[in-house]
Amino acid sequence: MMTKIKKAAPRLSVFQTFKTKSREFTGEAMRQRGIIMHLAIETLPTKKTRTAIAHRLAEKNGTTWQNIYSGIFRDLDEILLPLEIVEESGRLPIKRGPKALQEQGVPYYRLTEGGLLVAASLSEMGRERLSIMSEFFEKSSSSKDKDLRNSVLTLLRVAPNFVSSLLRKYVESYSEGRIDSLVPFDSEGIKRALDESLAVQRELLEGFSSLSPAEKEPIINLLKKMK
Repeated sequence: MMTKIKKAAPRLSVFQTFKTKSREFTGEAMRQRGIIMHLAIETLPTKKTRTAIAHRLAEKNGTTWQNIYSGIFRDLDEILLPLEIVEESGRLPIKRGPKALQEQGVPYYRLTEGGLLVAASLSEMGRERLSIMSEFFEKSSSSKDKDLRNSVLTLLRVAPNFVSSLLRKYVESYSEGRIDSLVPFDSEGIKRALDESLAVQRELLEGFSSLSPAEKEPIINLLKKMK
């Protein structure tokens, strides 16, 4: 009797880098980042189908959509959909093609709560991160923790790089299995995502907040010189 080979569980790869080039994202990582960023920004259903996503990413990367369509199909169907980072939002009717496809329509997609969190962790989103995080907390059960919500949104406004680092570590921890689920985004999950660099930043913030105004001034001046 042949032993069935167990299929590997899907894994999010948005922060996956080459083993020999730790600062360079793999092709899979770049595709998944592209899909998530596209769905985070695009609003028209016709622009959120597999083919539309392929056309957009191909345009950005200077290639043809046919060259990357299979990769996008696989990322959506085998990774992002099973992990509930992306979900089907509806179907668009078509007039041509196989009869079954005409009857069922072409699916288009949207980000889930977890998908919004992943999008906010991507540095390429830039200023869009504030609106994405606002949308995330409005939709997510995490919004029940008002202190966490207000703290993150305040930090995102005054220290966006800190929040970016925090969210990156959080999503990486999920990708590596140290966090079981992206949502709810809570204090317990944040604790699990903490590494040495975040612990150092936390120590600095806690120490600085305990100083008197006279003690803070020279430190502020020092930090300004480090820009």
